Amino acid sequence: MKPTRPLAVLASAAASVLGLCALPAAANAANFDDWPTKYTFSDGTELAGTLNFAYDTNDFSGDDRLEDDNGMRRREFGATLKKKGVYDAMVYFDFEAHTWLDVFVRMETKALFGSDFGKIRVGYIKTPVGLDGVTSSRAGSFMEVALPVQAIYAGRRTGIEWTYDQPQYYLQAAAYGGKDLQGDNPGTMQAVRGVWTPIKANGDVLHLGLSASVENPRGYHNGRDEHFDPSGRLRARPEAGLTDIRLVDSGTLTPVDQIRRAGFEGIWIHGPFSVQAEALQAKVTRDNGLPDYNVDGQYIYGSWILTGESRPYAAGAVANVKPAHAYGAVELLARYSRLDLQDNGIDGGRQHDWTFGANWYLTSHFKFQANYVKADASRRGIHTTPDIWELRAQVMF
Repeated sequence: MKPTRPLAVLASAAASVLGLCALPAAANAANFDDWPTKYTFSDGTELAGTLNFAYDTNDFSGDDRLEDDNGMRRREFGATLKKKGVYDAMVYFDFEAHTWLDVFVRMETKALFGSDFGKIRVGYIKTPVGLDGVTSSRAGSFMEVALPVQAIYAGRRTGIEWTYDQPQYYLQAAAYGGKDLQGDNPGTMQAVRGVWTPIKANGDVLHLGLSASVENPRGYHNGRDEHFDPSGRLRARPEAGLTDIRLVDSGTLTPVDQIRRAGFEGIWIHGPFSVQAEALQAKVTRDNGLPDYNVDGQYIYGSWILTGESRPYAAGAVANVKPAHAYGAVELLARYSRLDLQDNGIDGGRQHDWTFGANWYLTSHFKFQANYVKADASRRGIHTTPDIWELRAQVMF
């Protein structure tokens, strides 16, 4: 990589986010975090808008298949309706990816039965195997989730979920059926997740969790009465969001009987320092005497908030850092991730990445990120080691 290339990337991104940078500077004196994005009715019901815009620049070298790009990564709009202690509901859509996000209604059992037995949620919601996957897209410590989460996390499905949040543990069980809101992934899935938090206080957290799911894909007919067998596919981008190239990819697997996923997760937060890690695996069982396909991956990363804040934690997940200073909060991070998609004659490949990042949380609504990724992937006799520079400007509420 030429030494001037990162500077060129910085210059390009700076031009694209100049307007965003100017806004907080002009409004900081007037309590910039107090945005009028919600309305509260006389009975306590709250109606609010929600938005997440992210503009990215990706610069690649070392692999001619990966092309430099810049543009919107996320363009999410939605609305929430809630009454504290009774219910909450959300409708959320990403107009950049043309994809439905969360669409649900959640009730609190205490309001229904007089005793707290947890919360019941019905709708289009995230499946629980994959800690980084269930973390809000606006709250990612890195610009993109790690390799194993991309490949193994099942995304959202339509179904019903029960959660029970207590000081020392968090339980989750769900069942899903039919297609998702995009009309894909026909079939059923059952999933569970359990988290133990022996330490749980502001700035002091120990989180250990286990999760598992069983998916039963279903075949389907299209409008021309063509039959398609149940299938599955596991793949990952090189931890950059503006490319469709996958350096590792199982290809479409058919016919598939079941996809079983499992994960182990951990979070440690101590003041401005934190460590997060996951180990994920998936087993794809196939029909017609075809051998099972087993894949696995792991990641671990560390975070240091130079300005002294701690990562917020609630309901089994982390959130964006809330700045305690007028100049915002600054965070440095490093992550190692790996993914093995090579098994039983399926040449999906192997990849491991080092990612180094810096985040500037200017306010609760403005966030700037910079990532450098050193990827190392091998598949079908091709070994590639691209360098990736990434920048993001994000506005959210």
